[in-house]
Amino acid sequence: MDFKKSNPSSFLVVATLVTLVAASEAGGGISIYWGQNGNEGSLAETCSTGNYQYVVLAFLSSFGNGKKPMLNLAGHCDPYSNGCTVLSSDIESCQEKGIKILLSIGGGAGGYSLASSEDARQLATYLWNNFLAGKSPNRPLGEAVLDGIDFDIEGGTGQHYGELASYLSSYSKRGDKKVYLSAAPQCPYPDAWIGGALKTGLFDYVWVQFYNNPPCQYTSGDVSDLENSWKIWTSSVPATKIFLGLPAAPSAAGSGYIPASDLVSKVLPAIKGSEKYGGVMLWSKYYDDETGYSSSIKSHV
Repeated sequence: MDFKKSNPSSFLVVATLVTLVAASEAGGGISIYWGQNGNEGSLAETCSTGNYQYVVLAFLSSFGNGKKPMLNLAGHCDPYSNGCTVLSSDIESCQEKGIKILLSIGGGAGGYSLASSEDARQLATYLWNNFLAGKSPNRPLGEAVLDGIDFDIEGGTGQHYGELASYLSSYSKRGDKKVYLSAAPQCPYPDAWIGGALKTGLFDYVWVQFYNNPPCQYTSGDVSDLENSWKIWTSSVPATKIFLGLPAAPSAAGSGYIPASDLVSKVLPAIKGSEKYGGVMLWSKYYDDETGYSSSIKSHV
């Protein structure tokens, strides 16, 4: 386009497009955990809602310290009989929609810990070969290549997860597919289990759990505790994007549920000004189906 000869209206069109692109990039997305309830619909159905930019498969609940890594997707499929390989086509259909699919390691139940640097290296190798772009004859989710690994560490010790992140991150240099890293720390700062790992600066997405933690969560009409904690996280953690982690229904957590109307009118306006604001994480797809929470907040996130 020769701008010297362009109609002034052309500049208006270009400026409008630039504004729209900037606005879309500045907006947030919704991340959802899927896998811990067989009644939450399929992975393909989850992605077809159009509500989520990230779907986190929960959980690889056993690993490290001599334990065989084991996938637990509750009632969805049986990994012991290779029954979860059927998810490969669902994963790929989600990715074709531009949705990132990550595998979460850890969770609130299960046995896991890392005993040494070598333990961390071996787990990274296992994850690369069995879920990422490596090769293995027995990939639990089939041939689909996941976008990354989520750290939902809520037990064991906090040791060696920074090294695990480093080993996983190094695989991004092997080929054309980046290995995204995410984490789900509790909102009291620093997190007891992965606070150290987060200091590495290797994490792309950190969805902080602002629930089951009364000192830093929203209470009816009062956003101050949450806002103060949010400011600490966004100013202290060297991550690309920080997300507000919430239960999608009152029954999804012991405390911390925020009515959608309060989230839209009180909470989001208090946190969206941060350059690191990435959006909202919800636990979980099953509870989101109960309430329609993501649908009611999507246009405001």
